[in-house]
Amino acid sequence: MTAIHPHQRTATTPRPAAAPVDYVWAVARIALGWTFLWAFLDKTFGLGYATPAAKAWLNGGSPTTGFLKGAVDNALGGFFAALAGQAWVDWLFMTGLLGIGLALGLGVGTRVAAVTGGLLLVLMWAAALPLATNPFLDEHLVYAVVLAGLALARAGETLGLGGYVRQPYLK
Repeated sequence: MTAIHPHQRTATTPRPAAAPVDYVWAVARIALGWTFLWAFLDKTFGLGYATPAAKAWLNGGSPTTGFLKGAVDNALGGFFAALAGQAWVDWLFMTGLLGIGLALGLGVGTRVAAVTGGLLLVLMWAAALPLATNPFLDEHLVYAVVLAGLALARAGETLGLGGYVRQPYLK
């Protein structure tokens, strides 16, 4: 029997027992999933952390207006400020937060969540340019890199439901 290097596994190759690094990636996946899910919950219900109850999505508030209107003086501010408060942008943003948060939390669709979450984070990074505290790097790009690592490490298979899914794009 030929040993298979971890990076040579295919969708049908059985995964070996989880190594300690797999648990680190799994915890990072769950933590980042909670970050997205919490943003969805706070913006939907106005739990008083980043979103006061009066500005909750369920109370008629726009989950994108504050951040995008705040970008008006930034390098790409005109583009992003024009998107602020539009219903389709609010729905796309909130659906993205919920879907990415659930996918990462459950460990199913981790690859899809990594791509869509990475795109969302890069757009949020672009809206903030130029950055106030660093010439290039902020948490949005760091999280995007972590999402790529989660997908490449097949992090949904440890402490998640990804190991039970046959379709490679849903792992």
